[in-house]
Amino acid sequence: MKRVVFDVAALIARVVTGVIFLAHGLQKWDGGLGATGQAFRGMGIPMPELAATFASVIETVGGLFLILGLLVRLVGFLLLVNMLGAIAYVHAGHGVLSTAGGWELPGALAALALLFLALGGGRLGIDGIFAAMFRRRSERLDAEEERAAQAQRPEPSNVTTRLTRPAPTVEQAEAPRVPRQSAEHHTGGINDDDMRDIDALVSDEPPPHRKPPNRSDAV
Repeated sequence: MKRVVFDVAALIARVVTGVIFLAHGLQKWDGGLGATGQAFRGMGIPMPELAATFASVIETVGGLFLILGLLVRLVGFLLLVNMLGAIAYVHAGHGVLSTAGGWELPGALAALALLFLALGGGRLGIDGIFAAMFRRRSERLDAEEERAAQAQRPEPSNVTTRLTRPAPTVEQAEAPRVPRQSAEHHTGGINDDDMRDIDALVSDEPPPHRKPPNRSDAV
């Protein structure tokens, strides 16, 4: 809301100030640069012809640019210099009121020019339109660079492993898992000698004589 109020106020101030400067500039052109230079010489302004040309151009073109909102900061600086020169060489010694030739009007115009130099002319003008276009273009480029950086960024390793691991087949998924058992568990802890004794009993043959363990080996 504050930004909108500033834009509207800046537009009104720009247009009013621009109309005033434009009127003074056209007045100098209508009177002729020669006559304006002669008047400046009579006021004691140095380089009167050059000063008359500068004042006529900057007041006419600057006033038009303020109305349009074009190059507001630069125009504000040039108009400020113009008004400070007028105050210093013409109006400073006549007091404040304009009826006595004082600096009332050029002082107010100089203050407005200073505000335009410091704050710009708001968004309701050509400068504001170009600024909005450049801002949108910059935001679009930043978004494109961010998407490109995300596309080039490598994925986490766990995600890659999960994606590259082959999926189990239907037979592997349905086959029950049978725990592996050791050979000792299948035979019930029976060694080779016991198995030979069992075979001898089944075949009605006397079991082979077992050699007693060697005591010396046991020691």
